[in-house]
Amino acid sequence: MRLIHTADWHLGRLFHNVHLTGDQEHVLEQLVALAADVRPAAVVVAGDLYDRAVPPTEAVELFDHVLTELVDRLGVPVVAIAGNHDSAVRVGFGSALLRERGLHLVGDLSQTASPIVLRDEHGPVRITALPFADPAEARHEYGDEAIHDQQAVAAAGVRRALAAAAPEERHVLVGHAFVAGGLESESERPLSVGGAQQVPASVLAGFDYVALGHLHRPQACGAETIRYAGSLLKYSFAEHAHAKSVCVVDIGPRGSADGEAGRAGRAAVRVETVGLSPRRDVRRLEGTLAELLERGAADPRRDDYVLASLTDTGALLDPIGRLRAAYPNTLAIERPAYERAGTEAGDRPRPGSVSDIDLFEAFFEYVAGEELGDARREALAAVVDDLERRRREAPA
Repeated sequence: MRLIHTADWHLGRLFHNVHLTGDQEHVLEQLVALAADVRPAAVVVAGDLYDRAVPPTEAVELFDHVLTELVDRLGVPVVAIAGNHDSAVRVGFGSALLRERGLHLVGDLSQTASPIVLRDEHGPVRITALPFADPAEARHEYGDEAIHDQQAVAAAGVRRALAAAAPEERHVLVGHAFVAGGLESESERPLSVGGAQQVPASVLAGFDYVALGHLHRPQACGAETIRYAGSLLKYSFAEHAHAKSVCVVDIGPRGSADGEAGRAGRAAVRVETVGLSPRRDVRRLEGTLAELLERGAADPRRDDYVLASLTDTGALLDPIGRLRAAYPNTLAIERPAYERAGTEAGDRPRPGSVSDIDLFEAFFEYVAGEELGDARREALAAVVDDLERRRREAPA
């Protein structure tokens, strides 16, 4: 059975106050064309469909257009789950009606009990769609008061999924989690502040393939069959060297895997990554202002989104305005020489480079002259987690 695995669309994303909807539409057209070419049994989208709980109108319209192209025009079923950026209630609205058309939108854990079973010449493939949930939501759904972190949330969902599977079924998990050992990107929001957010790969070992979302860098994690598809686009200048892609996954018959896995009934899985070509790339350029102005005059990619690291040591008049004459989408500049000169021994963290908790901890130590301490850090983390839950469900 062939699947397309994608994740972290973040529709409605702003990048340095630039709306990326047109850029997202450009790569999603490539996804639709790929589906028309390889004819998968389903497209799975592993969370963070939108960038925020109440997305802008144009983001919802784009999502509707892509789903219509895949499900109605091509006849390709879609399985999509809510991620930590999404509103579970909004993602799951109308799911019982839509699943009859081949569109499986799973917003919260209560919807995971409905099986999604596809068939090919080798028999059934069960897809367990496990959306993001915080520990409080999981405790309520699973009736387990011992769930206090993301590892326990994932473990409880996996146990229920494996218990429901039939012996003759191959089994795919679609989840949104931070698997231990995965490489993070700057553009990701932490799944949890107050509790541990990482999930050991061993928790996910009972499936033929695990299609993950959350980490924006395409990668296998713990095993070749536990994979992140990565985000559609580069959502941070720190990701300028990353390559974005989707996964085409071919799942063989039961027992076709090599060695002990095959003897245990596991299917052989082959994964091909298919690159996505952005309308505008994200680039980091370095040099003096004069050098970059000269370079831009002949640069065929001058319309890319640019962060300019200016090596000039003297004062510059309106550098970003002048750069935009050569690179129209210059979004930010750095002045490394000035930043180095302005730092002190024992550098304090910069906003955006560390978590909110670490930033507050540094501020507290600077103002109070003492460490925050474990008790106060835990209390602060609980408040931040509660604010994040409210933010996900709040109107824009």
